[in-house]
Amino acid sequence: MAPLPTPPAQPADNPERYVGLPAAEAERTATAHGWQTVRTLPPGAIITMEFMQGRLNFEAKDDTVTRCWIG
Repeated sequence: MAPLPTPPAQPADNPERYVGLPAAEAERTATAHGWQTVRTLPPGAIITMEFMQGRLNFEAKDDTVTRCWIG
């Protein structure tokens, strides 16, 4: 049986640091800190909940990040 692949390490970054930032600034900063995928969602958006290595999710209201989570 083939070994399971090892996913790349997540960036050493605290998602809480993005809460309160303007969404565009948060996206630029997250990308600069090594996040492969950054997505900004409106509050209450219906999304799938699969975990995606290297993805950072923002919930933004009035162009300000109100919540942030990994995956």
